[in-house]
Formats: sequence, C-alpha cells, structure tokens
Amino acid sequence: MARPDLHDRIAALRKLRVAQDRVRVRRIVSRRDGVRVETEGRWLVAFSSNDYLGLSQQFQVTTALQDAAGRDGVGSGASHLVSGHHAAHVALERELAEWLERPAALLFANGFLANLAVQQALLGEEGDVCVQDRLNHASLLDASRLAGCRLRRYPHADAEGAIRQLRNVPEGAAMLATDGVFGMEGDVAPLRGLALVARVQKAMLYVDDAHGIGVRGPQGRGSVAEARLGVEDAPLQLVALGKALGGYGAAVVGDAALIQHLAETARPYLHSTALPPALAAASSEALRQARRDEWRREKLTGLVDRFRTRAAAAGLDLGLSETPIQPLLCGPDAQALAWSAALERAGYWVPAIRPPTVPEGTARLRVTLSALHTPEQVDGLVDALAATRVQAPQAETVA
Repeated sequence: MARPDLHDRIAALRKLRVAQDRVRVRRIVSRRDGVRVETEGRWLVAFSSNDYLGLSQQFQVTTALQDAAGRDGVGSGASHLVSGHHAAHVALERELAEWLERPAALLFANGFLANLAVQQALLGEEGDVCVQDRLNHASLLDASRLAGCRLRRYPHADAEGAIRQLRNVPEGAAMLATDGVFGMEGDVAPLRGLALVARVQKAMLYVDDAHGIGVRGPQGRGSVAEARLGVEDAPLQLVALGKALGGYGAAVVGDAALIQHLAETARPYLHSTALPPALAAASSEALRQARRDEWRREKLTGLVDRFRTRAAAAGLDLGLSETPIQPLLCGPDAQALAWSAALERAGYWVPAIRPPTVPEGTARLRVTLSALHTPEQVDGLVDALAATRVQAPQAETVA
C-alpha cells in the first residue's frame, strides 16, 4: 500500500473544514485601548478577551513590566534548574502561595505545560488513571494522553459519574481532574461533591482554575476558595496568569511535597526556558491589584447581571453561567459565523466558537465581559444580539 502524501491529506482536511464552516482565521489586532481594539483598520468593542479584571493595561502593572525589563532584560536565559530562576520568580511564587493560602507554588510558561507537568510527574506508573469532566480544557485531556495514563471521562459536572469511573479502575494511582470554571460553558464545577468523591475513592483532586482565579471567591482567590476546600481536599490547583491577572504564564499551587516533586521531575518544567522575570514582576503587581481592588469584581458582577437580565428580556438563549463567560448557543456552525459577522458590522467583536472546541451541534457566540466594559456597551451588545437573531443574516466572513 502506498504511503499517503501529507500535502494531499492536508488539502483534503482543508476542503472538509471549508465545507463544514470550520476554517480558522487569525485576526490581526493593531492596537488595544481597554476593551476597544483596532483590527483591519476598524475599531471594535471587544467582548472576546479573558482580561476579566482589566489589568493587562493597568498603569502600575505595565510600569512594573517596563522597569523589570529595563533592569533584567526581556528573557530569563535558561530553564529554572540551569540558571534562569530569578528573584522575581521566587517573589511571585511566594505571593501566589500566600494569597491562595497554600504551602507552595511553582511557575510554568503556560497552563498547557503546567497541566502536562502535573500528570506526567504524578501518573507515570502502569495502571494509573486520570478521571476527567467531559468538557475539561483540551490541555487537561491532552496531558493524560501524553502522560500515558488511562483517561476516563464522566458527564459534565456529574459527581456521581466521576465516582462510577473511579470505581471501574481500582488499581493504580488515581487523579480526579476538573476545570474550576469551564471556559466555554462559564459554569462552575461541583467542587465540594468532587472533593468528597476523591476522598472516598482515594484519588487526588486537581483543579484547573484558570478562569476562576481573580474572579471567584474571597479576594478573588478562585473557585477552590469559594468552595471552602483546603489543601487536603484539593492538593494541587492551576493558576493562570494570562486571564484575570492580565499577563502570561501559569503556576501550580498546593501541597509542598507535591510541588517539590514537580520541580525536580516534571519534564515541562525541567526542559523549558523560565518565564521572563519582567513578566513575573508584572504578574506580582497584577496580583496585588486583584487582591486590593474589590471594586473590579463588584463591577464585573454587576455587568454580568445586567447582561443576563437584559438578554433574558430579549429572549436570548443563554446558558446557566454566572461568570464573565456567557455563551449564546447558535446550533449550526454557519449560524454562529453569521451572527458573529453581523455583530462585527454593528461594532462588536464576539467570536464564533465551533467544534471541535465545543461538542457537535453546539456552536456558539462566546461573550466575555470585563470590568472595563461600560453599562452602555453591554446594553448596546444586547441590542445588537437581539437584532442579529431577528435578522438571521447569512455568513459573510469567517471568524
């Protein structure tokens, strides 16, 4: 049998994506001014960013970045265990651990590497299993496959489903992994129920709280703190630095012995260049702003309530989310693209999210709100969404 030509395979896959309305196009952002962005020569109000607290351009945060870059340069120069472990990294890890009331923290270049590190370092023996929510982020699912452990998935937010999966694999070490806030649904995992399941089944609960940190819980300490779980309940959790904290990177926080094990054995940590010290300094300042500025969370909560109330009055089909992530289900991929294009004509950037990012038949508009949005901008978006749904225009551009 002839070996397949990769160019022919790629061409066939491209043709299929075109037929399914699933071509991806990278939009170029020329400038940003808060929630306003310039793309392709036009300014739009963006409801598409994970900058929930509006910290990515906050003056003190950008000043911290500039000062540290001027002093320490733009890169760390090496991995943490070679010569790239900077005082700014140590300071940020300590501040994260103190804020989240956990013994220790460990920085990573991004959340994808952090999730891989946790599973590779802890689930390396034959028979080990990771039981996951069906709608977990791709980085958690891919990490299980790359780590070589068995992956078992349970129905979304179903603690009973999780316990059934764990009972089916009694041998080997077990991890129960879940998003804290689900990035495409916007809902919150049943963490107290999952913690009980993990305890009964002698599994370790690992929470990827990328979308919860800074937004949920007391002082913005995330969905784990909101659920009142201690380190004995959730020994490890992931913190994203690139969402509510407005920067880039990630950290795993939790049990000191587990964190030390990751630092000594996790391949994504050992073999990756350390996060630039200037970004660590900026994230430390953003963390302090997030802790102190309760008004940001209060305003964000008010905007979410305003959006949901007005959307419901307009008859829009929203999910159950009470977080800044507000999905509007569209059904067919072409419908989501058409609505996104119509919103852009009205001056709003709301991306169409299609499979395989979301399950088949659940293409959606993913509206994300920021503390920098104004009530008038939220009202304008709802009006545009209502008009778009009534007009149901045909797709003209690919989002």
